Amino acid sequence: MNDWTNAFTELHRSDTGQGLVEYALVMALMCFAAAVAMETMAVDLNNALMGISKALSAAIP
Repeated sequence: MNDWTNAFTELHRSDTGQGLVEYALVMALMCFAAAVAMETMAVDLNNALMGISKALSAAIP
């Protein structure tokens, strides 16, 4: 039991891997932001192309 307590205490005090976790959190945030931005751009692009399509349909009998 004492070995487990010592191992847990050492793990709690150790900063090993902290940089990796912070890097992973930043990457996850960037991926989320990119996904939201792509969704917004896709809707705007679709609306623009639909407008062009309607204009061309009206201009060409």
